[in-house]
Amino acid sequence: MSKYFGTDGFRGDANTVLTVEHAFKIGRFLGWYYGKEHKARIVIGKDTRRSSYMFECALAAGLTASGADAYLLHVTTTPSVSYVARTEDFDCGIMISASHNPFHDNGIKLLNGNGEKMEDSVINEVETYLDGGYGELPLATGADIGMVIDHAAGRNRYVGYLISLATQSYKGIKIGLDCANGSTWMIAKSVFDALGAETYVINNTPNGLNINTDCGSTHIEYLKEFVRENGLDVGFAFDGDADRCLAVDEYGEEVNGDKIMYIYALYMKEREKLANNTLVTTVMSNFGLYKALDKAGINYEKTKVGDKYVYENMRQNGHLIGGEQSGHIIFSKYANTGDGVLTAIKVMQAMVAKKSTLSELAKPVTMYPQVLKNVKVTDKETTLNDAHVLAAVKAVEERLGNNGRILLRASGTEPVLRVMVEADTHELCELNVDYVIDAMAEQGYLLGVK
Repeated sequence: MSKYFGTDGFRGDANTVLTVEHAFKIGRFLGWYYGKEHKARIVIGKDTRRSSYMFECALAAGLTASGADAYLLHVTTTPSVSYVARTEDFDCGIMISASHNPFHDNGIKLLNGNGEKMEDSVINEVETYLDGGYGELPLATGADIGMVIDHAAGRNRYVGYLISLATQSYKGIKIGLDCANGSTWMIAKSVFDALGAETYVINNTPNGLNINTDCGSTHIEYLKEFVRENGLDVGFAFDGDADRCLAVDEYGEEVNGDKIMYIYALYMKEREKLANNTLVTTVMSNFGLYKALDKAGINYEKTKVGDKYVYENMRQNGHLIGGEQSGHIIFSKYANTGDGVLTAIKVMQAMVAKKSTLSELAKPVTMYPQVLKNVKVTDKETTLNDAHVLAAVKAVEERLGNNGRILLRASGTEPVLRVMVEADTHELCELNVDYVIDAMAEQGYLLGVK
């Protein structure tokens, strides 16, 4: 695990954990690193947080001070930065966002020239510089100083690209959009209006402080109510930077990422277009998804938690669809990262082509009750490998059989183990989670449960 950058960027409370000095230095390093043999071109996008403007200025100052040209997409989505980076020959892309976190947090996500999450080798070099490992980098002077260039046209091209991917008109369909007061506040409605939908939008008045506040994919209950009250056919909720999407059916019931992946994987299989007949998930996808995939004859692979690992599996094996229950879904034929608006378009494609409601398409996936508890322990590795703890896990596996599962894994960022059980009832989940936690306590590893 890196010191500053996690699986989804350098993230933390603005000017406390992630400071303006960090942003300036990241810009300085990237401008120098990519500008060794040519004048670097780097594209920057941001979400609607108040601090995003500050970080944008700092990054641009750092880049231009090192001689790079900084192209500003302004308020836009993470997938749009990915798209522009890979289609317009940029050296790399930078997205300023803390995704679904509250407004006071922010983050810096780095994307390579292919629009993929930045390679660890480059991230390690950035962190070395942040810790003083390179000393003072040379400053550009005279005509070598970089320029800051308005590149709103790149964002507009991305919107046009999304519209071009829709294969049918949405005329007569009532679609609700929850923009989370974030990156899609201008983009999402324009896309669905262009495709002929009757578009109803909420949480599209950002003020710098209200991103993700009681709205968007992390608070989907508001979209559920909105869909029911207005008699809409379907609703889509995005997170702050729009790399996630959750859906709501015509009854106001949530359709999560697992169900969305099932719907589109089945749609592709029925048309003999599902590459390798395989869907890629993380280990946290619901047991009900796997039961439905088994019944449909669709194979699946499981990765560690994180869309980064899902994408790596897809790229290495040529799979077309993968993602997480949270709605972070990747359609690798069209994008190299999760894209919330693209996900919504793909859901609509299945609905319109099959002339079905969303509830009908999602019905085969019965979500199993799930209980997850985070356990603080004296030592993660020792606890994970303890014979008594392993025996408890095995006993739960045998008890659940084919009607549930248990997952015990270490957190990558905290001194905790995560114990998760899925079973027929919530009570059965609780019973078996506590059974494993009790085994940890009996061996003296337990420090607390949350």
